[in-house]
Amino acid sequence: MDSQLAKEKLAAAKQTYGRDIRVFETTTTTSTKTSNEPAIDEEPDEFFEFTAEDYYRILATKKEDKFLKTKKIREAEEAARRSRITKAVIRVRFPDNHTLEATFHPSETMQSLVDLLMKVVAQPDLPFYIYTTPPKKQIKDMSQDFYSAGFAPGAIVYFSYDQSKGDDHVAAAAASGPFLKEDIMSLKGLELVTEEEKTDVKQGATEPVAAGGSPAVQERKPAAEKKMVKPKWLRL
Repeated sequence: MDSQLAKEKLAAAKQTYGRDIRVFETTTTTSTKTSNEPAIDEEPDEFFEFTAEDYYRILATKKEDKFLKTKKIREAEEAARRSRITKAVIRVRFPDNHTLEATFHPSETMQSLVDLLMKVVAQPDLPFYIYTTPPKKQIKDMSQDFYSAGFAPGAIVYFSYDQSKGDDHVAAAAASGPFLKEDIMSLKGLELVTEEEKTDVKQGATEPVAAGGSPAVQERKPAAEKKMVKPKWLRL
């Protein structure tokens, strides 16, 4: 697909749903390590022992935080940390290995994510919930903002139809899908097209361009030969 068309489709989706949206397929490849493989750079057991020196260092740090930092200072530091985070990129993974990525402001609440899902899922009339893992924990407090939940600058949540509140139709939808609307699925991979264009432009900018084709190579002239001079003492 042409990069300009990809940009237009992403911009249209942003205008329709009110935020930047990306769709891509999640890879499920995982690497496993067998027990007979040798450990690489493994620390000795003594490295993990908690010594008296560690205890007193942690105790001193806690005392410093308690007595030297007032409540007002701690609140100011927290406000400074929060102001540096300007967006929360939330990725919602679906059972069919597709991921929806959307950008929110850290002060927005979980309800804004649920509202977006109601607009983009293929069957919004079916009951669903979102959760984090591990361990599996269902998100129930929809009034909590993304920053307070630890979802800023980014987080991954999981989507599931709530089979306990439905019938066989919900179970069938949970097993097969589709989970996202067709117009949302049409955005799949478009961010890769735009990224490729950026890479091509960057590479083209680094290549020198010479007028009239290839850059002229200056011909190296041989050094002029020294003129032989007859020494004064030489008499013929």
